Amino acid sequence: MAAAPLQTRTHTNCAGVTRRDFLQVGLGGVLGLGLCQLLRHQAVAADGTPATGTRTNCILVWLDGGPSHYETFDPKPEAPSEIRGEFSAIPTKVPGIQFSECIPKLAGVADRLTIVRSIHHKDPNHGGGNHYMMTGMPTPVPVACGAFVTFHPSFGSMVSHARGIRDGLPAYVAMPEVSRSGGPNFLGGQHAPFVIDGSPNSPSFRVRDVVLPSDIAEGRAASREALRKSLDTLKRYSDKLADDPAVTFDEFYARGLDLVGSKSAQEAFDLQRESEKVREAYGRNDFGQRLLLARRLVEVGVSFVTVYNGGWDHHTKIFDAYRGDQLKRLDQGLAALITDLDDRGLLERTMVICLGEFGRTPKINKDAGRDHWPGAMSVLMAGAGIPRGQIVGATDAKGYYASENVYRPEDFAASLYTKMGIDPKQILHTTTGRPVPLVNGGRLIKELFA
Repeated sequence: MAAAPLQTRTHTNCAGVTRRDFLQVGLGGVLGLGLCQLLRHQAVAADGTPATGTRTNCILVWLDGGPSHYETFDPKPEAPSEIRGEFSAIPTKVPGIQFSECIPKLAGVADRLTIVRSIHHKDPNHGGGNHYMMTGMPTPVPVACGAFVTFHPSFGSMVSHARGIRDGLPAYVAMPEVSRSGGPNFLGGQHAPFVIDGSPNSPSFRVRDVVLPSDIAEGRAASREALRKSLDTLKRYSDKLADDPAVTFDEFYARGLDLVGSKSAQEAFDLQRESEKVREAYGRNDFGQRLLLARRLVEVGVSFVTVYNGGWDHHTKIFDAYRGDQLKRLDQGLAALITDLDDRGLLERTMVICLGEFGRTPKINKDAGRDHWPGAMSVLMAGAGIPRGQIVGATDAKGYYASENVYRPEDFAASLYTKMGIDPKQILHTTTGRPVPLVNGGRLIKELFA
């Protein structure tokens, strides 16, 4: 099973950073892994952490670059035109709540979700903001706008650490690539995400590493496994102190076979099993189909799925951009995901989150764009017992700053972990034994808990 090659980043931010830049940095353990690499890391892991937590799973939709709160979930129709922009506010399914006219489908499912309008921080750089909102920890040093850093484990990696593998499936999956701070840091490579790249809207789409090669039939594969066992007479030492590499290899090999041979895994990865009606509902584009695949993965027990969507750093022509396909695809796909999960009875045990690293500046700049603005941002949350049809917090009349029920990324992180059945107050230890708090002083966003 060859590891899937890393896909080139299709969207860059204002720093012009690409995947190639990331590879040149050489930050070990940050990148996502193909199945072969992932299982090898898991096989050599020494922590032996048992699976814990509730059955709540999570789909996190990451809008890289920083989406505008004005043009999505926090319009300011009464503000001056140089602040409110070119779009109108529209009513939602919930009386008294308005969204931007750019997201009519999400407005139609507002009674099934919650918008937190009052999260803020002080890091205006992509690298630092991404790290803060993907880990719950600020970076310990200033980070350049385009830097790829993981000073602290990401949410997905921590969930993998706490829960481990379920039924042979990876605990943490990322599509189509890893957010720059989406890695495991000191938790180790076994908790990096399994990356699913490629175009899921293509008729020929297959998840690499989880199917037998086309020239090897199931019976032939079974014969090869039987032959390997008959020839392998090497004695194993079960004593953990012996650190027998043969035992490690056996575990790695068995997990790979379990996944390749798992009927439920193959079915989960096979989008062709979905009806055309459902696929059309999500949108016949790569982003919509990734959301559909995310639903299928949490349905069979994958704990944490991140769907990466880049290109939200609109310093120029933001209104032209928001009239385009990108926001239409987000609106359609995310509304379909929430509706589909709810209709299937899955939303109560699946948390859906949509966010970026910060919001955008109140004043429109000379290039008809909005710049980085960590003083206010909107985060969509749904499922996992989160009360429906509510707005949490508020920004001031012109949207400059979070002004009511103000929350920090630490509070967001504490709430996410609590919903996932993970104690946010626990202390982790680095590879050198240094104690590190999982979340440093975060409090729960009380409105998310009934």
